[in-house]
Amino acid sequence: MPEPASPVTFPPAFLWGAATSAYQIEGAVREDGRTPSIWDTFSHTPGKTAGGETGDIAVDHYHRFRDDVALMAELGLSAYRFSISWSRVQPTGRGPAVQRGLDFYRNLVDELLAHDIKPAITLYHWDLPQELEDAGGWPERDTALRFADYAQIVGEALGDRVEHWITLNEPWCSAFLGYGSGVHAPGRTDAAASLKAAHHLNLAHGLGAKALRSVMPTRNSVAVSLNSSVVRPLSQSPADLAAARRIDNLANGVFHGPMLHGAYPESLLQETSSVTDWSYVRDGDLALIKQPLDALGLNYYTPTLVSAADDSTAGHRADGHGASAYTPWPGADDVTFHQTPGERTEMGWTIDPTGLHDLIMRYTREAPGLPLYITENGAAYDDKPDPEGRVHDPERIAYLHGHLSAVRRAIADGADVRGYYLWSLMDNFEWAYGYGKRFGAVYVDYATLARTPKSSAHWYSQAARTGTLPPVPAAE
Repeated sequence: MPEPASPVTFPPAFLWGAATSAYQIEGAVREDGRTPSIWDTFSHTPGKTAGGETGDIAVDHYHRFRDDVALMAELGLSAYRFSISWSRVQPTGRGPAVQRGLDFYRNLVDELLAHDIKPAITLYHWDLPQELEDAGGWPERDTALRFADYAQIVGEALGDRVEHWITLNEPWCSAFLGYGSGVHAPGRTDAAASLKAAHHLNLAHGLGAKALRSVMPTRNSVAVSLNSSVVRPLSQSPADLAAARRIDNLANGVFHGPMLHGAYPESLLQETSSVTDWSYVRDGDLALIKQPLDALGLNYYTPTLVSAADDSTAGHRADGHGASAYTPWPGADDVTFHQTPGERTEMGWTIDPTGLHDLIMRYTREAPGLPLYITENGAAYDDKPDPEGRVHDPERIAYLHGHLSAVRRAIADGADVRGYYLWSLMDNFEWAYGYGKRFGAVYVDYATLARTPKSSAHWYSQAARTGTLPPVPAAE
């Protein structure tokens, strides 16, 4: 009889968290001085979201945050990552703060601390104030300057009580889905603008990090969360290896190059020269972008498989980032994306924990000595209550067990991973997919907004309380 497997145990100080973002959960889009963001405008534009659904109410976290924090405490979470709605705090993206907007976040932070849950603030999770988009949005340099002012406002208000700060969440999506393929707000389809947006998001990160540090205690941690892709070639042929390098530059190097190393990859500049001349990169920008980081957030869902295009695959784009006639990969029309083999989630994304291990080890080498956090990881499934009202999601438990085991293997291999934030705390507005994709560990009945922890929430709760992964329940 084989020996039972040893339990997967994490370091005692490891943070067990969950994550959300403002537009996906808060609702109250017209209350207390908040004005529209690009996601309000986008979701109210016919044809942009599934079923025309919007975040107007979302899951009403704005009015239910105390109950939601109590639920986090019941689940034994040690950390909660949430984002600030820029237009709730600074409605036009300029000028003084609206104190009623800041008060919501002050109260949320106080509630978290009262329950011994560490708050982790993301300043920007895709919801640019619409007035700034009307002035040109992220392709305009001024937007980065406005972000620095906003970062200073929030840092002054909350920096005395919040130690963990993230400037931007997934700037790749903001730049290339928002301005390239147009499947995210603001829905623009301009390849050159998407690269300009990427540079100004980088600049916003650097200026925002400086602004935060100018007003916060030195003990606070400043990070950024990147959805760095694990790009794999379909074969080891020179053409496929070149295709993988090209996509790696556009997915990863365009952000970690300047943020970590103070330079864009030279091959990226060459491969996009037919799209832009990069003349908007000014002297001193790269030094501003390369601010010292206290940590790096990594978001991971699925690997990316690419090859050089041929006559049978030219124009084919199975990259998992939504359907559009326009590409989010400027200068890479000669690359084909392939669906990786294996089981898939409701998003159509292949389940592959080895990609998370590879990603962690890559950044362990890319930025030696820099602490890492998994700031998003999770899966969407078609969850439904049973006749007793319970929600069983064994697929998500298996997904979490596999990916958390990959994190633990990376720690054993020398990676300094200090925490994991499950995406997501609860079901919510999943951007252009509306309410049809459920990522939550907590089920939300969208008719009543009642919250019901799924079986995965109870499994994760046991992991958080013990620091050890419970076994995956046997299939019924």
